[in-house]
Amino acid sequence: MSDPEFPTPQAGETAPHKRRKRYAGKNPRRFEEKYKELNPERYAADVEKVLASGKTPAGSHRPIMVAEILNALALKPGECVVDCTLGFGGHTREMLARIAPGGRLVGLDVDPIELPKTTARLRAAGWSEDAFTAVRSNFAALPKVLAELGLDGVDAVLADLGVSSMQLDDPARGFTFKADGPLDLRMNPLRQPSAAGWLARVPCEELASALSENADEPHAQVLARELVARRSRTPFTRTRQLAEAIRAILLKHVRGADPKTHDDSVRRVFQAIRIAVNDEFGVLDLFLRQLPFCLKAGGRVAILTFHSGEDRRVKSAFREGLRAGIYSATNEEVVRAGPEERRDNPRSSPAKLRWAVRAACRPGTAG
Repeated sequence: MSDPEFPTPQAGETAPHKRRKRYAGKNPRRFEEKYKELNPERYAADVEKVLASGKTPAGSHRPIMVAEILNALALKPGECVVDCTLGFGGHTREMLARIAPGGRLVGLDVDPIELPKTTARLRAAGWSEDAFTAVRSNFAALPKVLAELGLDGVDAVLADLGVSSMQLDDPARGFTFKADGPLDLRMNPLRQPSAAGWLARVPCEELASALSENADEPHAQVLARELVARRSRTPFTRTRQLAEAIRAILLKHVRGADPKTHDDSVRRVFQAIRIAVNDEFGVLDLFLRQLPFCLKAGGRVAILTFHSGEDRRVKSAFREGLRAGIYSATNEEVVRAGPEERRDNPRSSPAKLRWAVRAACRPGTAG
């Protein structure tokens, strides 16, 4: 990324002398003002200070539970593995190091904005096409991706179901209500509809169901009813506009509601809409059904979840697979980030890790 304070001159031009604008404090509030964090190559020392403070530098992402994931996957040199959620590439870097020499990693990501950036970073770090293949795809299409690459199975699969910090922190992506931006919430900005489009047309009962099932929102019915009534007067198109409407509804219609907890409902509403817009549960259910047939005998899978709806689905799929003889082992108790990681990276706090091992052969087949 070029430095906005020192734009690259065009061919034949001489860059004019320009007095540097003072950095907007130790921690600028607006995403676009954080040019030091957004340019880690030039401002490495400043980025290190942000990391040391327990925060994630703007435009980047800190991989969660790396040691625990690597322990679950037990990677070996020469293996073929898949990172189903490439993101910033933090988990991928560690996995590549453990399957070298001779290994291959396939990285999937549906985000057309972040995938090229991560691919470029990994290429710059020395990982060639032979070692690392990037594919723009939803992880529900894993069987198709493997078939197109000529792979009949892999040794390990990782899926991190959390939203990347690059998406959360950038107001232009519409994932946060802490800064105003378009009400978007799409992992793939090319997919229709956006959150604004979905919220403009969703029936009241379907909205209430989404708020309840996707985010366990206790005030799902009243929020759905009032949001549908308000949208007929003024469509919801901005993140702060929706957040303010949610707070106003709770204040007016929920007796005894504590205003200090209103932002909890705002977060749950945004989560529920994001899951609906991206069909996250449908994608996850399809992925879990197809997953065993993408693993070699003895292959391992690790999945990071971040809320109860995801975790219930993963736990159920692994337990049913264990009973059916599809998996030979899974963890009964979830693995969580340790206290040090939760302190250094608060976004790791809700994470739950579940793993499973593919049985040596499918039930009813020869070993």
